[in-house]
Amino acid sequence: MSAPTPTEPYVERVAVSAEAADMLRRLGKRHGPLMFHQSGGCCDGSSPMCYPKGDFLTGDADIKLEDLRVDEVDEPIEFWMSLAQYEYWKHTHLTVDLVPGRGSGFSLEAPEGYRFLTRSRMLTEDELRNLGLC
Repeated sequence: MSAPTPTEPYVERVAVSAEAADMLRRLGKRHGPLMFHQSGGCCDGSSPMCYPKGDFLTGDADIKLEDLRVDEVDEPIEFWMSLAQYEYWKHTHLTVDLVPGRGSGFSLEAPEGYRFLTRSRMLTEDELRNLGLC
């Protein structure tokens, strides 16, 4: 996905809830720079998985949707998604949230008794237009 040109307004694709931001601050202190990947697989594969940056190898089958900015986290947190999942979700704005419960993946928050999940809303007509999706 290309970045907006200076004449196009920025459209946020992914946000972070306050609860998720708190967890990301804790995980960042323990593990260093972080990243997310959302594969779209079944079960927990459809949840965003948090890894130390670079521990999940991305490639041509993935798209970076956002560099998440979290207060008190020095480095942006990359949010990647598989291209196949993006085709289903490209018309949505995503919010990474945190809920009690333990997922079954390798995501860094699992030992804490929480798991990240993605909430979504449809992008507005203006957002879609600015992203070149309509």
